[in-house]
Amino acid sequence: MTHLNSRMVAAIAIFAALWGVLNSIFAPIVFRVFGLPILCDMIGFAVLTLTVWWTRKFGAATVVGLIATVVNFVFNPAGVHFLGFAAASMVFDVTAKLIGYDRCFKKPIFVTVSMLPVSVLSAAAAGLIIGTFFMDTPALARWGGALGWAGLHALGGVIGGFIGIVLITGLAARGVQRMDVKK
Repeated sequence: MTHLNSRMVAAIAIFAALWGVLNSIFAPIVFRVFGLPILCDMIGFAVLTLTVWWTRKFGAATVVGLIATVVNFVFNPAGVHFLGFAAASMVFDVTAKLIGYDRCFKKPIFVTVSMLPVSVLSAAAAGLIIGTFFMDTPALARWGGALGWAGLHALGGVIGGFIGIVLITGLAARGVQRMDVKK
């Protein structure tokens, strides 16, 4: 991982804690009520999008995902499905790096064109992993198997990515600068 200053480390810790705590408390409630895995994706991919924009450092999204996984296990020890999100944060990190941070965040339209597909791809990867390794067959069959489950997560990635994009463009429009920019 590249050099991180103390403010970036603090931001990573805050984003990871936010994702882990919100997911472990609210996502199970929403899942029990609606039977859809949307809230965990909304929270996660909005947080990952903000993390990558804020730090623009390779590995930051992965660290957020790994720490959020630990936090999730503290509050919800049976939530092994969250390992799919840890893997998805790695997919998010690598994909954003391959696109290039300067390209992703150059203009608001670039944020949308780059970060939305990254969120959808990563969420689909999480859904595929969760559906393949952690879901019971009757619940999974109702949604079309692991691919259907990946599609549901991809929908959550669309929503979460859009939330992250709106937050980024709003913060940038108000002059909030990312971590490594000096005023």
